[in-house]
Amino acid sequence: MAAGPEFAHVRNSEKLLLALLASAAQAIISTDRTGRIVLANDRTAEMFGYSRGELIGASIDVLLPESKRAGHSRHREAYFNHPRTRPMGIGLDLTARRKDGTEFPVEVSLSEIEIEGAPFALAFVSDISQRKTLEEQLMHAQKMEAVGRLAGGVAHDFNNMLTVISGYNRMILDELSAADPLRGYAEEISHAAERAAGLTNQLLAFSRRQIMQPRIISVNSIVEQTEKMLRRLIGEDIQLILSLSTEAGNIRADPNHIAQAIANLVVNARDAMPTGGRLTIETDNFFMDENYVRTHMGVQPGDFVMIAVSDDGVGMDAETRRHIFEPFFTTKERGKGTGLGLATVYGMIKQCGGDIWVYSEPGTGTTFKLYFPRVAEAASDGAAEPAEKTREVATETILVVEDEKAVRELTCRMLRKMGYHVLAAASGEEAIRIGRSHVGDVALLLTDVVMPNMSGRQVADALLAMRPGLRVLYLSGYTEHTVVHHGVLDSAVDFLPKPFSREVLGQKIREILNRA
Repeated sequence: MAAGPEFAHVRNSEKLLLALLASAAQAIISTDRTGRIVLANDRTAEMFGYSRGELIGASIDVLLPESKRAGHSRHREAYFNHPRTRPMGIGLDLTARRKDGTEFPVEVSLSEIEIEGAPFALAFVSDISQRKTLEEQLMHAQKMEAVGRLAGGVAHDFNNMLTVISGYNRMILDELSAADPLRGYAEEISHAAERAAGLTNQLLAFSRRQIMQPRIISVNSIVEQTEKMLRRLIGEDIQLILSLSTEAGNIRADPNHIAQAIANLVVNARDAMPTGGRLTIETDNFFMDENYVRTHMGVQPGDFVMIAVSDDGVGMDAETRRHIFEPFFTTKERGKGTGLGLATVYGMIKQCGGDIWVYSEPGTGTTFKLYFPRVAEAASDGAAEPAEKTREVATETILVVEDEKAVRELTCRMLRKMGYHVLAAASGEEAIRIGRSHVGDVALLLTDVVMPNMSGRQVADALLAMRPGLRVLYLSGYTEHTVVHHGVLDSAVDFLPKPFSREVLGQKIREILNRA
């Protein structure tokens, strides 16, 4: 059947065409060979900030960044000479420019159409800002996870070495009198080992492998309890303002870690205001809706409690913001910082199941927002249990299981100096053989958590089946394997992180053995 004049009229009707294009999710733009816009749908106007009247007849260059305009006529001419179709989804990733001058990433798919013998380019333009943001967050999360695994492994090995260094150095100190000229050297070794232990703890915090002892806490209470300390940190030339919502809910977290996170952010804010300024700490409830979750990876919709730390300091550019949570990244001069402060905060927040976001521009200051899942339970007072009286005489038998020879020998020497009878095993299999063959009582199993072939938990389970009254104390430079699930310490498990001092080890053992 031949098409009648009515069909031709409908086909050429711009009104009907625009009605059809109005429902499109993409900006649809058509230009002639000179680059003049002859067609633009409503989505184009929304995306670029122009009215359709401003767009029709204008040059396509108005939608391009200024840096791309000079060479666009050459690319346009080449396209019209050799047109090729780029379907949706496999278009070009480019940058576009809104009327207000802001630039944003777009995907452009092209095709050529011919109307009454004249060629036109038809472009489908998608704003991919959200996709790019999520891609960057995914790449950042993957990088942080990889660095975190490396940091956790380094911290584990380093903690083993620090245990040996600190332990034997303490034995040297025990043999030196206060007047011995060598004592000062040994004390400096102790101080250096303590600082090194602090660095490894920060690495474990970043890698989310530190020990957490969470309870239900009020964020307002934590901020108020740290206020005095924070004022000492920032000095008199910085005004500290607390804006704490009376409605701010409770969270489940380790209060020491939250206080440390706030302190780290406050120190950063202080350094960003060398001539003084205002520092504000706010708390409030926050509901993460689907819109927030779509642009922030790793969080689920729901009720959260926010802690915001804001300063009016020098601010950060986009490149700095991309790296601030990476361990050892710092903008401070050499010797002024380790670059682990924000990495530590990042690990703490993620370990709590929360999110952290930063807003900053050069010259306008910085705001860090920490989000924690809100809980309905009432806050606990965190009152400490009364200290139990311990016996001074150590006579029990302890089975030590440690695959690192230097750590094993040091631990055994420490225990023998305390008066304990010690059985030593270099592996889980050897420990089980000793458990079967030893005729006397064994009061305590002291075992490393992560060992080849058998974990500390597997060793403990096997020995408890033979000796039901056996007490167990786990040691490790790691904190996430077997005994500690995702860094949260089971209240039924006794755990001591490496490196440990002889005093701490002795106190923990007596606490366990004296327990009813």
